Amino acid sequence: MGLGKPHRRMLVVAVAAALGTMIAAPLYAQEAANAAAPASPEDEEATTLDRITVTAQKREEALQDVPISITALPEQLLLDTGVRDVKDLQVLVPGLTVTSTQSEAQTTARIRGVGTVGDNAGLESSVGVVIDGVYRPRNGVGFGDLGEIERIEVLKGPQGTVFGKNTSAGVINVITKRPDYTTRVEGELTVGNYNALGVAGSLNAPIGDNAAFRLYAAKRKRDGFMDVRTGGGPRREDEDYDQNFHSLRGQLLLEPTDTLDINFIADYTSREENCCTGVTVVRGGTAAIIDALSPDEGVAPVADPFARVAWSNRSTAQDIKDKGISMETNWISPWFGDAVLTSVSAYREWESINGLDFDFSSADLLFRNGERDESLTAFETTTQEFRLTGATDTIDWMVGAFYSDEDLNRNETYRIGGAYEPYLSIALLSLVNPALGQRPDAPLFLADATGRAPGTVFAGFAADDTYRQNAKSLAFFTNNTWHATDALDLTLGLRYTSEDKSLDSAYTNPNGSPGCAAMLSPAGQARIAQALISRGVPVQALPSVIPQVIGFGCLPWANPLHNGRATRQERDEKEWSGTVKAAYRWNDTWMTYASAARGYKAGGFNLDRVQSNTGLSSGTAGIVPVADTSFPGEFVNSFELGAKTTWAGGNLLVNATLFHQTYEDFQLNSFLGTSFVVRSIPEVVSQGVDAEVMWSTGFDGLSFQGGVTYADTRYGDEIPGADFVAPAGALYKLPGSRVSFAPLWSTSGALTYEWRFGNDLVGRFNLGAKYMSEFNTGSDLDVEKVQEAYTVVNARLGFGARDRSWMVELWGQNITDEEYFQVGFDAPLQNVSPVPGHPFNSYNAFPGAPATYGVTLRVAY
Repeated sequence: MGLGKPHRRMLVVAVAAALGTMIAAPLYAQEAANAAAPASPEDEEATTLDRITVTAQKREEALQDVPISITALPEQLLLDTGVRDVKDLQVLVPGLTVTSTQSEAQTTARIRGVGTVGDNAGLESSVGVVIDGVYRPRNGVGFGDLGEIERIEVLKGPQGTVFGKNTSAGVINVITKRPDYTTRVEGELTVGNYNALGVAGSLNAPIGDNAAFRLYAAKRKRDGFMDVRTGGGPRREDEDYDQNFHSLRGQLLLEPTDTLDINFIADYTSREENCCTGVTVVRGGTAAIIDALSPDEGVAPVADPFARVAWSNRSTAQDIKDKGISMETNWISPWFGDAVLTSVSAYREWESINGLDFDFSSADLLFRNGERDESLTAFETTTQEFRLTGATDTIDWMVGAFYSDEDLNRNETYRIGGAYEPYLSIALLSLVNPALGQRPDAPLFLADATGRAPGTVFAGFAADDTYRQNAKSLAFFTNNTWHATDALDLTLGLRYTSEDKSLDSAYTNPNGSPGCAAMLSPAGQARIAQALISRGVPVQALPSVIPQVIGFGCLPWANPLHNGRATRQERDEKEWSGTVKAAYRWNDTWMTYASAARGYKAGGFNLDRVQSNTGLSSGTAGIVPVADTSFPGEFVNSFELGAKTTWAGGNLLVNATLFHQTYEDFQLNSFLGTSFVVRSIPEVVSQGVDAEVMWSTGFDGLSFQGGVTYADTRYGDEIPGADFVAPAGALYKLPGSRVSFAPLWSTSGALTYEWRFGNDLVGRFNLGAKYMSEFNTGSDLDVEKVQEAYTVVNARLGFGARDRSWMVELWGQNITDEEYFQVGFDAPLQNVSPVPGHPFNSYNAFPGAPATYGVTLRVAY
């Protein structure tokens, strides 16, 4: 069963009629070059696409001269497609997939089918996010309102030589607008469906002749697009996936001399929203039990995920704060032929607090309060980078050093609700024999099996854990290009990284876990046996049933073997990474290149209660706590053959890259229904082709940007470990299979048409679309988690003054209301077997956003 073949619902007739035929998404080669100083289009300097510059190698270079697969996205294109954060970006970039799960903070980017898999702050990113030269430690940390964007560069393939660790799959490099010396005020007002309201404004002004500042502020609100049935509460919010955030960003540019500039940035973002409930995709045998224990239906009576109704009796309130300061200094030194010394210093704090309803139902089973002491993930990061960059007639060179000191704090708790004990009692008996679950005394089974009073076996504050991790990283790097001839360039890059990590973990069970403790006592198995026999279970079945009862009775949050544990783990990694490239320019319009790169992603520790049958992470299901939750670093060997071609007098760019990437010790974080377990997969291979087109057509005002990625990304055939053996192994479907979130085909396209009318007016039409072929959204590759092929279409129609002093835009996101899922997952406590179609199993998913539409007014002075 797939996660739904999307059927289409059109938007309100007025929006569909206005936008349905529009083709747009302009490509302004120099990021609408003079947007800060408005001018009539006929007065603007004509610019061809081959003059687009990027900083993919941390120096300004022409896009067509850089031997890297890059998607370059200028300011106007980002405005036309409504990009406010990195998640919005995926509609413009083939091969880029961005998904969220339990919280918007848990957002992950993947390129060419490769990215960090699973919700665990201990896992570092495979796709690096860099904003204004400052590295963000995890993807979720970088997914806020980006403010005034000058351009975004998406670099595909390993980029660790220049950008550092945790860029083994690629980099999203965001460059925001810097202050300049033109006084300008801009404002924006947006209204839309779901009662969306957004206001934003900016001020740019000089301070004398050698300084300028820029301020940006935004406030956005929106009702949720998910209706929530809260049962008996205590949750009272009847909507989810709402939006309520505000951002503030200030910059101060100082240029005391012709050879020195210093730019200070301070920013703050706050998000106080409700996110994220899941919807029922497969209603299995557990659903009827939950229904019986809920004040209302419990879960969806019929699996109809795109009715956008969820069941949750506990809060999903999230509070995300992101703030930081940075200083970038560029000095043209008197050394080595006016080499430029660059320093980027930054300090950032980020924290997320999120309430969770673990069972995704209105039955009161398992939850976590949205309070700092119970649900916190927080980073404090200090980074410092130095680069010295220079050039001679034959060599472009760069040497540098990078240091980071990162503190990661995590508070994780579990609370057991009143329905947990009867639910587990009925579910366990139903597994043995469905008829046993129908007995009147079924809800009392675990009380009888433990000798405790009903309602006291599992209740209250079950688990209260803390994780305190520190990571220090020091790197030295160099990247040099030798112009061997007028046509041939050879590049050598090398990076040495030293990383030290330590993790202190403390585990407590405030309620003492009396249920599991009773089962593990000397008389425990006898009581379980008696409770089973009294309900008609044959004696010969007891050897297989009793361990099953103990296993479910001693799930991680209810296992007293964790109580009082305190562990310290340390890792020390010293690794080399680098790249070799050869680029040959056959003429002014053709350049081909070949590259080889070695990428590296740091190892780390699993920040979760982990238990197995052996006390090792490699073990199968069991109740023995795992003390060593470490996993090794991830490496990639990448080879690329590419061509960059320029046509039509510089107005048509056609670029393509063949790639082959082999990942070693690929870090896979799998949700096994009760906890996340990190495993190292010996091999993942990704191979295919990236192709992109940028075209300023011969028709005045009409332009196009698009691309296609074919990526066959698969696990190796040999994956050791009992969990990879059919039929009981939770991950037995992985060997030889395509990796999750890895569509074979991914295409994107954007068209823009701009025309003039009247003496002073201009109109713009925009249409952008992203297609992805079928892919699996589950780390265990269950067939129930397959997302069939789908296409998301965005559109925008605007008109306003030719000098850009005002513009009114009618816009729609996902205008065909395409129905798709971000992530499918096992319904917690409601999934017992990896066998496809097991009647007991229930599955949930986090849906993608529905159609949204509205009107935006922009003004500038």
